[in-house]
Amino acid sequence: MSEEILIVDDNADIRNIINELIIDAGYKTRLAANYNQALAEIDKKLPDVAILDVKLDKGDNDGIELLSHIKSKNKDTPVIIISGHANIEMAVKSLQHGAFEFIEKPFDQNRLINFVKRAVENFNLKKQNKEYESKLFSSYDLIGNSKNIVSIIDQIKKISVTESRVFISGPSGSGKELVARKIHKASARSKKSFIVLNGALLDMNKYELELFGEEKDNGSISYGALEKANKGTLLIDQVSEIPLDIQSKILRVLTDQKFKRVNGSNDVTVDVRLICSSSKDLKKEIEIGNFREDLFHRINVFEINIEPLNQRISDIPLLIKYFSKKISENYQIRELNIDENNSYILNHNWHGNVRELRNLIERIAILQPDSKDKISNIIKESLKNTHFDDQVAENSLSVPLKEAREKFEKEYLTIQLKKFNGNISKTANFVGMERSALHRKLKGLGIKEFN
Repeated sequence: MSEEILIVDDNADIRNIINELIIDAGYKTRLAANYNQALAEIDKKLPDVAILDVKLDKGDNDGIELLSHIKSKNKDTPVIIISGHANIEMAVKSLQHGAFEFIEKPFDQNRLINFVKRAVENFNLKKQNKEYESKLFSSYDLIGNSKNIVSIIDQIKKISVTESRVFISGPSGSGKELVARKIHKASARSKKSFIVLNGALLDMNKYELELFGEEKDNGSISYGALEKANKGTLLIDQVSEIPLDIQSKILRVLTDQKFKRVNGSNDVTVDVRLICSSSKDLKKEIEIGNFREDLFHRINVFEINIEPLNQRISDIPLLIKYFSKKISENYQIRELNIDENNSYILNHNWHGNVRELRNLIERIAILQPDSKDKISNIIKESLKNTHFDDQVAENSLSVPLKEAREKFEKEYLTIQLKKFNGNISKTANFVGMERSALHRKLKGLGIKEFN
């Protein structure tokens, strides 16, 4: 086994007993006899599991402080707290701070080893899940033949070889992070870290800590996103949600190429490529005073705009086919037989964009329907609230027949044109009209043709 267990106890006899137990169980160990030694070991390299005594040489809650320090570096690292002065309050406090288990001295040796084995399994499972999710996300391709997606693919090729800062705009679920990952993957920084900081998910009081890191009173360092992304790429997602005072500090970093950690006195210099994204219109945010115009111009050296899925209907059949294959492989089931021209899917509003479509296909995969009819029923049930036919029917009941027919034709032909990416010949063939007749019909309905 290659898992490494850090054992921290100021009692040499107990430390050695635990060490022998852990080695006999097949794990590697590192030892620390006091608070400062433990801190140095943690900062040198995070262990896979830590066993911490609550009371060391610094105070009554040394172990809790070390527990918090480990969790600030990686919240998934399991920590087992041991104590010879145990009480319910101490046990509760340990668990509240994220301890995996709490055990009293003198401890049962088999119980401790069982805790360690479960902790290692827990750590490995979380690590595997993260790697799987990261690999899965990174393996997704940018799929589509719409003008918008074809243009974005071309833009990615061109800007990946530069160091330019990029701003990606687009509605939620449209694939902004995927585009950012593609830029990183195709760049000279691809072997280095790709770090994501989501401005909408951060605690209002933790923006500085998350970005710049912190130098603590005990001499330890908690690294922020800027240092974690050193030599690599930092994506600030939903940058519009960053408070104005933090925006000014980001601007200073971009100007000076350096910053100070929270409570730090020395400048830290990093080499980071910055990509920002937002589902809000930053120009409107500037107008209402929520975003700094000077920062906008700094981050918006090159802009990529992803259109909503309902504006690029021609991409939907390709995405259905792609996600059906990808998700079927992931679930290790036979490929889903989804009708790529299903009217419920093509006419849905897709407020959640590509993410919503992917979730629908994943839902079908989980339910594993064994016929096309069952797949169709799942789609209808999932999308029925905003089904195009229901909307058309409701809107058409209050108007004369001629007007209702014109309205239906206009909506129907607009959708078909989008589906075939503006190709008149393909649209005419699909709807069963002559090309010239379709031209006249589009003109008569006031539908603007596009190429």
